[in-house]
Amino acid sequence: MPSPPDLREAILAAWRTNNRITLFLFEHLPPGLWAATVPGAPRRTIRMIAGHMHNARCMWIKVLGQPHGLPVPRSVNRHRVGARQLLPALRRSGNGITRLLQLACQHGGTIPATRSYVWRNLPLDVGHVLGYFIAHEGHHRGQIVLVARALGQRLPGEVTAGLWQWSQRAAEAAATGSKRLHPEQERIRT
Repeated sequence: MPSPPDLREAILAAWRTNNRITLFLFEHLPPGLWAATVPGAPRRTIRMIAGHMHNARCMWIKVLGQPHGLPVPRSVNRHRVGARQLLPALRRSGNGITRLLQLACQHGGTIPATRSYVWRNLPLDVGHVLGYFIAHEGHHRGQIVLVARALGQRLPGEVTAGLWQWSQRAAEAAATGSKRLHPEQERIRT
């Protein structure tokens, strides 16, 4: 009988792949699109959506992780952020979400509730938390692709297809992961 899969590693790998897909999009987003206005929402730009994705991660790390000692990455200014600032910020917040998922794994598969978690619409088991984070980012990645199309600035096929190349993005995430610290060192690194 084969041994059961290591669900902890599968969960962390799924998040890292998702993070790599988000990075891939912003690495390939044409500079002219950052300031593009979202049709029907004249005060919202692609830049603001991009910043929101990072800042939402930071908010969840603050609410669910900071009370347990996890460091909170600095948010970005959604009105001014560009690729040069956003990409390293997403790497930091991606590591923060990894630490949050590790926290859940260390506590029997559930993030211990905190007093700051007042929303209470998200079950804190690791499956729901991972699903929520990936769905949130997938929603905004799709939103960006759709806005670019609506503005007549369709992203190249290699980019939109690349968002669905999960095996390739997983391999890229694993390759950059070889430089990662041991999980215990990663947990306490700021």
